[in-house]
Parts: sequence; structure tokens; C-alpha cells
Amino acid sequence: MKVLFDTSVIIAASLPKHPNHAPCFVQLQAAKLSQIQGCLSTHSLAELYSVMTRMPSQPRMSPQEARTLIESYLPYLKAIPLGTADYQAALAQMATLNLPGGGIFDALIAQAALKISAAKILTLNSNHFTRLNAAIAQITPVPGED
Repeated sequence: MKVLFDTSVIIAASLPKHPNHAPCFVQLQAAKLSQIQGCLSTHSLAELYSVMTRMPSQPRMSPQEARTLIESYLPYLKAIPLGTADYQAALAQMATLNLPGGGIFDALIAQAALKISAAKILTLNSNHFTRLNAAIAQITPVPGED
């Protein structure tokens, strides 16, 4: 089963003190053990780096530590590249829904899920995805209902 990991789940799985660490870590381990086919959008690579290097944790994660951690996931989380047509589809979706700003990043992650026909998007922000369209809503479980 192809499962696309949203940045929020990877961040939570990476931080033992995160309130959602345990269930997210279990999912990441399932990918590592090949119980699921774990994937992430190439956009998420940059988003992970951005979040990891600016989190208010003490000590703050260095750029090198963030890079090393992200690269440690790549052997079992397949990076799904997005092309110009994928970006255009995400932009069109956002414009059609009249959604501004940072939601475009969720639309890009959703586009990666559609591109690979993912069975599920794992996210801690299901409402960011379910608002995009019915196809995405069907593969984005709401926490507690999955």
C-alpha cells in the first residue's frame, strides 16, 4: 500500500517530545520495515529542512543535523518529484477554491499523492487536505476515524 507522508507526520515522528510522536513514529517504522510503501513529496524535503532548522527547541537543530536526519529517511520514503504540470494542477486547484497563501504547499503534497495513486495521506492536518477535493478527502483519514 502506497502511503504519502505529510511533513507534519515526519516532524512528529522525528521529535520524541512531540505530542503526536508515538503514532507518527509507528507509521514511519512501518515504512522502514516495508510494511507500507512510504513516500513523500520532493517539496516536503525542503519543508522538513525549513521546519527542523527553525523549531524553537533547545538546542536548536543545526542545518547539518537536519540534512542528516532527512537523508536518513530517504532509503525507505520514496521522494515523489513534481513537474511543471503538477505545479500547474496545484495552482489551478487553489485558485478554483479561492485559497490563498501557504495552502499551496499542502496542494503540492496532495498532488504528489494523486500522482502515485496513494492509498492514504498521513497528516496531522487533515482539514488542510480534505478541503482540496473529493479524491484527496477520500485518502486523507481524519485522526480518530481511520
